Amino acid sequence: MVSLRCKLMVKEELKKLGLHYVVLELGVIELLEDITKEQRFELKKNLSKSGLELMENKKSILIEKIRNVIIEMIHYTDELPKVNYSDYLSEKVGYNYTYLANIFSEVKGITIQQFIIIHKIERVKELLIYDELNLTEISYKLHYSSVAHLSNQFKKITGLTPTFYKQLKEKRKQNLEDL
Repeated sequence: MVSLRCKLMVKEELKKLGLHYVVLELGVIELLEDITKEQRFELKKNLSKSGLELMENKKSILIEKIRNVIIEMIHYTDELPKVNYSDYLSEKVGYNYTYLANIFSEVKGITIQQFIIIHKIERVKELLIYDELNLTEISYKLHYSSVAHLSNQFKKITGLTPTFYKQLKEKRKQNLEDL
């Protein structure tokens, strides 16, 4: 569950099945009562219809927790943590970072660091499109050591410079206005 909409859909499905929860967070549901096989099947089927998945494999659950912590940290938090991402992830997920990194790489085929960079670049794109912050402010907000570092990573991931990306957005906007 990576959004409020996902949480609402899960809450609704639990309610339909008469299930009560103690915790409903990103990727985690803690129920008050035991769930029957029939309820589990119905929940799985109904979540699937909404594009969601009930995960039961421990590795998948752990990967989802890592993904959710990273996505929440980068996309939904105003201030990134002041500690290393590795320490932050270990603390949030409750496992040694080396263990998390090995499992993540094995299952996803990329490192946690690469996953973080990809999401930071997606966040940079969002911030460029919103046009509320300049590149210096964006690099500071996302804890880049410099604008040059941000620009280099952006170009490596997207093939474009942040400035060119922003200009493309402005051209699309002008083209739409001409319609």
